[in-house]
Formats: sequence, structure tokens, C-alpha cells
Amino acid sequence: MRKLVSKKGLWTGMASLVLVMGALAGCSGGNNGSSGAGDAGAQPSSPSSSVGSGAPAASGNPVKLKMWGGVPPESGPQAVVDNWNKEHPDIQVEYVRFVNDDEGNLKLDTAMMTGQDVDLFVNYTISQTAKRVEAGLALDLSAFADYNIGEKMGSDAESWTIDGKYYGVPTTKSPFFVALNKEALEAAHLPIPTDWTWDDLREYAKKLKTGDGYGFIQHTEPYVDPIDSVLSQEGYTKSDGTSNLDHPLVRKWLETLNAMMHEDGSTPPLGEQLTSKMPVEQEFLSGKVPMLNIGAWLLRSSNNFTDFPRDFTVAFAPVPRLADSASDYVTRGGLGDYISINAKSKNQAAAWEFLKWYADGGMAPMAAGGRLPASKDADQASALENLLGDKSDTYDQASLTYVMFDNKTPTYVRSLAQEVMDARSQEYEKYFLGTQSLDDTIAAMASRHNDYLKQNQ
Repeated sequence: MRKLVSKKGLWTGMASLVLVMGALAGCSGGNNGSSGAGDAGAQPSSPSSSVGSGAPAASGNPVKLKMWGGVPPESGPQAVVDNWNKEHPDIQVEYVRFVNDDEGNLKLDTAMMTGQDVDLFVNYTISQTAKRVEAGLALDLSAFADYNIGEKMGSDAESWTIDGKYYGVPTTKSPFFVALNKEALEAAHLPIPTDWTWDDLREYAKKLKTGDGYGFIQHTEPYVDPIDSVLSQEGYTKSDGTSNLDHPLVRKWLETLNAMMHEDGSTPPLGEQLTSKMPVEQEFLSGKVPMLNIGAWLLRSSNNFTDFPRDFTVAFAPVPRLADSASDYVTRGGLGDYISINAKSKNQAAAWEFLKWYADGGMAPMAAGGRLPASKDADQASALENLLGDKSDTYDQASLTYVMFDNKTPTYVRSLAQEVMDARSQEYEKYFLGTQSLDDTIAAMASRHNDYLKQNQ
């Protein structure tokens, strides 16, 4: 299997599930009415032994499926299942929401391990998928020969394979971009960029900054995207097997962001952002900050004029690159919302019918929450209509179309082990907070990565 998570991390996660399972068994004294589906020794039912083509059982009752996902029902999922249920009375789907955090993902894993009703579920990272495959929770979809995932979703789908197999279908495009206050750019005589560097963005931020305000803002989560855009291609390790976290462009990125915080005053210092729990989307949509580094989920808020009233046009630009040359640049994005079928589900064939329909366009209402269908057979015009709703005239649609559909920059999906991501964030945060020098920060990141590599050889 692709080594996406350490063995130690995997078995720690599985041990947590075992403890939870034991606690649940002690409380319930039964199997939650699952008829043995939660038995650790039970073999997953094959598609051929499920419901066949998805037709209702002989009793004439409809097949009932439960799909677990992290998106609030009102942001698209409920409309999706309502549409399906209206068209398919023989297979009825219920959507169950779990919060996409550590606690929520543990809740989902526990439900599957204990035989509760989960037929389909959404993975949001490769590392989550890998753990679930190891635990026997995700069905190998190669048993189904009537849908070519790679052909439907394009070459980016391959990044979701494990040992060359699909254990789910990546259903959404996940574009990241810089959202712009178009009127603020026009007042500063700045064009909407279609290809730019972080040095360019730094200059934009300085020119767009007014008074004590900022010119650029972002959540802390994408801080490292520029680093990963480089190392996902050049390697997180060097040819000698040691850490590449001391790459020259890693230094350049840390210096650039730190200078924007502390020299230019054009982006919030990390300390201020953490202590104030700064609502970055609100800062942008209120007009206080004219540039925001974010992903397509911004549209969920920018379409909401009740909670986020605004009086400006939102324009869009690609995420900048670190290197001067664009030829080797990749950007974060690719495909997401990797939907798997529970290997223990008794209704796998019916679940497969729903999943194909969902991926090929049934998911269109999800665009209202910023999720665009990845399948080449989905109706992109319909998705764009759902994406913008009745607020289309408040967006610069030329730049939106470019970043959503026309930008051909290759993408990467972050696959670095969580232990390494945690270690490097702990070190660069010290630098941004002013408690550690740049040299010591880079040395510490590389050293801790090397320790990880030695422990997981």
C-alpha cells in the first residue's frame, strides 16, 4: 500500500476504534440490530451478493441507503438525495452529516466498525482513506466494470488510488484561488492576475493596504501550500533519503510571509490571527481586506447576503507560485470528496447505482456550497448556475470561469504524513511568532522530518 500514514499512526487510530467499540459493546450488550454486520471476522459482501442491480427486495420494500458526509444538509446534500429519491422510489437515500474533524471522523469510523447503518461515506483526505482501507472499511471498486473512474474524472483521479486501485470515486473539483475585491483593484490601478508570483502578490498587498488595515488575508491552514507545491514535485526527501524541508524555496516562502506580517504590515501577524480567532472570510466579505487566499467553499458565504452583506464585485485569480518559472508549477487542488462504499454494507450494488448517478451530475446542487462536479459528463453550466444562484451579477464571471474551469495548471493533493505536517507547523509557527530564527526553524523542520523517516523506514 502507498505509505501515506505511518504504521504507528495507523495502529494508534485503529486502537482508538477498538476501545470505542469495546465501550459501545459494554453499553449496548448487542450489535445495534446489524445482524452481525459489525463482526470483525465477517467478510465484506461482494457486489454480486448484494441487491443485484439495485432493485428493491422481493418484499417490494425499497432499498434504504445511508450516506455519511461532512457538508451541512442545507448546503446541497439534502437537495441531492431529495432529487434521487423522487426519481428512484425503489432505492431511497438518507443523508447523515458528520463534522469533518478528528471527533467526527472517529464517529464515522466507529459506526462502520460496529455495524451501524453506513452504506456510502465521504473521505476528505488520502490519509483517512488509507486508514479505512487498511481496516477493511472501504470496498475495492474494481469489482464494478461499468464505470471508468480515470476516464470520467481525468488524470488527477490517479492521486486517489491505493496500490493502483480505487476504493472510492473522487467527485469534486477542488479549486483554490485568491478572491479579490474588484473595485479595490480598479481604484489601485491593478489588473486581475492570471499568472503571478508571491512576490507579485506581496506588492499587490502593499498597494491595497489602507491605514491600519491589511491587503491580504488567509486561514492558517493554507500557509504551507506554497511549500507543498514545490516539494510535491521535487520530493519531500533528497536523493540521499534525507529531508528536503531545507529546500531554498522553503526558506523563500517563510521569509516572504514573515516580511508581509512584520515588515509590510500587509497581512495579519500569526499571533494576532490566533488570539483573535480572526474570521477571515468575514474580513474579506465586509470589504475590510481586499484579497483572500481560499477555496471554492467561499461561495457558500459570498452568496449569503443575509450574514455577509457586501457591496463589491468578487473577482478571482490563481494562487501565486514561488518560483519565477511557471513551467514546473503545480497548485493545490485536484479532486476531492472521495466517496466510498462501506465494505460491510449489505446494499453495495444499490449504493453503486447511486454513486454513479451522483458523480455524473446528480451532485449538481452541491455547487451551491462551492463543490463542482469533476466528471466530464456532468453539466458544468448547471453547476455554475447552482454555484452562483441569484447573485451572478456580483461576481466577475470571466475570472471565475478561468480559475474554475480554464486554468490548466497541474494540481497536487497533499499526501504528507500528519506527523510531519504537525512537526513542521510547530516549528514555523515559532518563527512567525518571533521566538525562533529562520535558520533554526529550517534546521528543526528538517531534523524532525529526518527523525520521522528513520523511525518509519
